[in-house]
Formats: sequence, C-alpha cells, structure tokens
Amino acid sequence: MSQGKFRIITNGILAENPTFVQCIGLCPTLAVTTSVANGLGMGIAATFVLVASNIVISILRKIVPDEVRIPIFIVVIAGFVTVIEFLMKGFAPELNKSLGIFIPLIVVNCIILARAEAFASKNGVFESALDGIGMGFGFTIALMFLGSFREIFGAGTWFGNPVASFEPAMLIVLAPGGFIVLGCFMGAFRALQARAARMKGLGATPAEARPMGCGSCIMAKFCNKDASDCEEAK
Repeated sequence: MSQGKFRIITNGILAENPTFVQCIGLCPTLAVTTSVANGLGMGIAATFVLVASNIVISILRKIVPDEVRIPIFIVVIAGFVTVIEFLMKGFAPELNKSLGIFIPLIVVNCIILARAEAFASKNGVFESALDGIGMGFGFTIALMFLGSFREIFGAGTWFGNPVASFEPAMLIVLAPGGFIVLGCFMGAFRALQARAARMKGLGATPAEARPMGCGSCIMAKFCNKDASDCEEAK
C-alpha cells in the first residue's frame, strides 16, 4: 500500500478523528460508552456501515443526480444499517439489546453521511473503502478508550470483569460524567497533536491546515464566510 493510501486510513484515526477532532457523532458516543463492550460493538457496527456505504456510494457517484444525492445516500446507508441490525439480533442479541435504539440511529449518524458527502461521492471505490476503514477505526478506538475509562472508574469493571479495588465513582457512568470525560479526552488528544507537531518542527500551521480549522470542516463548502473572516483564520 502506497504512503498516500495509508495516509487515508491514518487520517481518520489521528488528524481527523471523528470524535476527538471533528466532534461529530457525539450522541451515540456519550450514550454507549458506559461500558467498553458497548463501545466496541457500536464501533464495529458503524465501521461496517461506513465501509459498505462508502463503497456503494462511490460506485454510484457518477450516475446519481446532485438534486437527489442525499436521499439516495440515506437509502444506501439505511440498507446496510438494516443488515448489521439483523446480524446483531441473530449473533449478538444481548449486545443488540444493550445498544438498543442507537443501532437503527446509525442511519442518521453524521459521521456516516459526512463521509458519504465529503469523500465517497468524490473519490474512487478503493480510496472510499480506505476512508471508511480509517474513520471507522478512529471512531471505534475513541469509543473503546472512553468506554474503558468510564467502566473502570465508574463501575469498577472492564468487559464486565471486576478490576478495581477502589470505590467506583458513579458520576462517571452518568450523563454529566460522560461529558466531563469526553471533554478531558478531547483536550488530551489535542495537546498530543500539538506536541507531535512541535516535535516535527511544524510550529503553527495555517487555519486551513489545522485539524479543527475551516479546511477540515465538513460544512466548509456550504459556509458563506470567507476563510479570512473565520476566527480560526486569525
């Protein structure tokens, strides 16, 4: 695999991690990360839908009229969500029950639709599959880190097995704790990115090249602002 193809994968894990950098798909992130098993299950399901829908949308990209592309994208995504939901009901019923409504809601997960619109509809099949893998892995890794932390320190277990000898802090597995933990992980991830950039001697980068700048925003092409007017560009 060439360096350029490999970079497509690492982009979703590091530079444009959907959870820690782009801050999208946060509703299921906060809801399912009360345990690492739930986070892993959601991550695998989302990765399957990402890869499969990216491939099909890339194949259809030249024959789908622009006026109806979003509804068609949603139909494709919904089809693969139905497939993964049936598979989970058949082979992992307990996990499916635990994740509940958040499996069907993958249809409207902004990570899936954002990659369909921003990448798969503009690139070839192989590149789109790699993008789905990278974004899916990045999402899964984020869910597992958050789920591990919240389960260990909030319930004293990991994958349901007791691991802690201290009194767990129940706040961590509640909604307020989820926001706090997510914010701390986001801050730590951004600090590590900045440190890595300094070690490479990159220093400050232009706004359009920053992971959280205008250049990486999925809504950038719809925004009426000029980049020079953006606070990130100052």
